[in-house]
Amino acid sequence: MPYMEEEELEEQQELFEHHRFKVDPGQSLVRIDKYLFSRLTNISRTRIQNAANAGNIYVNGKPVKPSYKVKPGDLVQIVLPSPPREIELIPEDIPIDIVYEDDDVIVVNKQSGMVVHPAYGNYRGTLVNALMWHFSHLPHFEKGDLRPGLVHRLDKNTTGIMVVAKNEMALNRLSRQFYERTTDRLYIALVWGIPDPPEGTITGHIGRNVRDRKIMQVFPDGSSGKPAVTHYRVIEDLGYISIVECKLETGRTHQIRAHFSHIRHPLFNDEEYGGDKILKGTTFSKYQQFVKNCFNILPRQALHARYLAFDHPVTGKRLEFDSELPDDMKEVIVKWRSYLSGRN
Repeated sequence: MPYMEEEELEEQQELFEHHRFKVDPGQSLVRIDKYLFSRLTNISRTRIQNAANAGNIYVNGKPVKPSYKVKPGDLVQIVLPSPPREIELIPEDIPIDIVYEDDDVIVVNKQSGMVVHPAYGNYRGTLVNALMWHFSHLPHFEKGDLRPGLVHRLDKNTTGIMVVAKNEMALNRLSRQFYERTTDRLYIALVWGIPDPPEGTITGHIGRNVRDRKIMQVFPDGSSGKPAVTHYRVIEDLGYISIVECKLETGRTHQIRAHFSHIRHPLFNDEEYGGDKILKGTTFSKYQQFVKNCFNILPRQALHARYLAFDHPVTGKRLEFDSELPDDMKEVIVKWRSYLSGRN
């Protein structure tokens, strides 16, 4: 698989590849790393062996070592972290909020306005640039063996908890957890209106918008895109908006934003998905000004990655991380509560 173009990469919020092969009836006995190397384009044997050592190659549903010899009829599956992109990663001294760090992983509380990875138009000032600086004193970094390994991402203006791998083994094992959906992720969003029912599940394939390739859209009939599932529950009714907790079953690009826009409850002040207009409430000028003031306080989509849990890639211990709501979301919630109490 060649290096992905920008558009293709952005379409993968979870940064891994999955390949599946049914071994031909006439296949001779051959090591599985050699077998996969002959079938996967532009993927090194080292990457394949690293995946096997991390338990990411399965034959007939069971993990195997690189020395396993494939047999006719075997069902072979491999999960690979997406390859690093052909971009020079420049270390930059940018403040980052580190929640946890050890030899294998680093967990950060990402701030609004920070892009996760360098890309067209954002080569500097990203979380990866900041991590490169943070790693610069480590021996593995000086030898060129250490670079931040992304297994998931958050949108530029979404805040909250992210985990990044610090070595190849951690990267492979975390990728498998995200692929197998054994991680737990909870988000807090402010949405227009009160979803009905107050607790439920939004489904629908998510893919590139046919008119605007920068945003995503939901394809309910599954005609395009990839399957996406978002579980939600309303945790506070604020009259014309509500606070919603979202649990991700999949991790598509803009998943929560696209799903809530699809059910006509776009995220508060989400410019790309129609939430930056006054969609609920009265026509009174005082109310209109109140909402505009809230938009000024929270000049982004109201979305925060509050909770992340995963198994440590080396020790296997379950790690859990929480992140408080950022100040802009907290302030807007307080203002809506005050407005609601004054209305009653």
